[in-house]
Amino acid sequence: MKRLLISLFLLAIFASACGPAEPIPLPTPAAGMLYVDPSVQRGQISPYVYGSNTGPAYVVPYEMMPYVLDAGFTVFRFPGGAWGDRNKLQTYQIDQFMDFLTQTGGIPTISVNLRDGTPEQAAELVRYANIQKGYNIQYWSIGNEPTLYEAELNETYDTEIFNREWRAFGEAMRAVDPNIKLMGPELHQWGGSLEETLKDSSGRDWMTEFLKANGDLVDVVTVHRYPLWRNGFEQVTIPEMRANAPQWNGEIIYLRNLIQEITGREIPMAFTEVNSNPAAAIGGEATPDSFYNAIWFADVLGRLISEQVFMVNHWVLSQRSTGHSLIKGNEIRPSLYVFYLYKHFGDQLVYSASGVQNVSVYAATREDGTLTILLINLTDERQQLPLELQGDAPAEADLWLFDATHNAENLGAQPWPADGVLNLPAQSASLYVIEK
Repeated sequence: MKRLLISLFLLAIFASACGPAEPIPLPTPAAGMLYVDPSVQRGQISPYVYGSNTGPAYVVPYEMMPYVLDAGFTVFRFPGGAWGDRNKLQTYQIDQFMDFLTQTGGIPTISVNLRDGTPEQAAELVRYANIQKGYNIQYWSIGNEPTLYEAELNETYDTEIFNREWRAFGEAMRAVDPNIKLMGPELHQWGGSLEETLKDSSGRDWMTEFLKANGDLVDVVTVHRYPLWRNGFEQVTIPEMRANAPQWNGEIIYLRNLIQEITGREIPMAFTEVNSNPAAAIGGEATPDSFYNAIWFADVLGRLISEQVFMVNHWVLSQRSTGHSLIKGNEIRPSLYVFYLYKHFGDQLVYSASGVQNVSVYAATREDGTLTILLINLTDERQQLPLELQGDAPAEADLWLFDATHNAENLGAQPWPADGVLNLPAQSASLYVIEK
């Protein structure tokens, strides 16, 4: 049944490209209030927003596999990051990856080597995986962060070269299997306006030029986002992370509008690498390995879901050398618990809105009518806030809490307050599950 639902979702998603429904008048919550209306449905949530990156350089230790299995990942990008452009992916490594997926569940995406590879080599990987082995891997991306090739290779690599090479790879791969979906351009950063997005050495906008050249061939438009980049030893702060979270909505909207403007169609969007800071910072109050990074990511993921993004891959599943990973050796990083929390979130997005600065609310229903409400308090203070819930007030709700002392733990059934005022711990994510 789950596989059938996902198949039906894919048919719908490529018809609508996760685009929002026709706008309808929606209430704006009063200042200081939260609002949820389960009767206003906003569309099905893509099953592929709960992803990560993995690969030969990011292997999960054997003893940590149970934690990966419990997280409910739905998609893995392989081989994640620059590794795929600096090494020749071997067929046995694809086999190992597919064995990994038989344990974890979820779907694969494969990245072929654009920087140092050839169209023929990429086509051979498609032939091996989908024709010889019958894996039927649907999603294939071409290269990783081509916006950095010029600096890496110390030679000219601009939008013209990239767009020509990307198309040659894509056509060669499609000639082997016409059913694959091509992903690109995998830019290393994104922004909310033309002034903020990446340009090549001639001043041409990478995404604009890609969509002009290959908008007819690409099936999923992909970018990476690490918004809080810092030089040297300068540390990102919690207030900076808090201020960043709301910017994601505008960045997604800008990408969607740009795609529509240039290609004349809606194309699914994917954020295939997501974290706060691309630097190897570790051990700070707001470094990628910190607890606050996890709360920030929980809110960012809610915004990506709310804006109906097709695919999201956290960077990265397992790594020892930086603070980015969800797992480091035999240690669990806080951001892994975000997946534990969202595993209980519904799959049908419904209307929600917040009239409180730095407090977010997201809501979704399950197939059986169960309502799930996720409240994220980005502030450093406990908040007691009224939630206006349209419809009959429940008698109780199960509460899953992720805060400084609870790792996405089920606190059991809690009485629903008669006045609707909910208690949100400082720096927390609270998921209320209300059975129909």
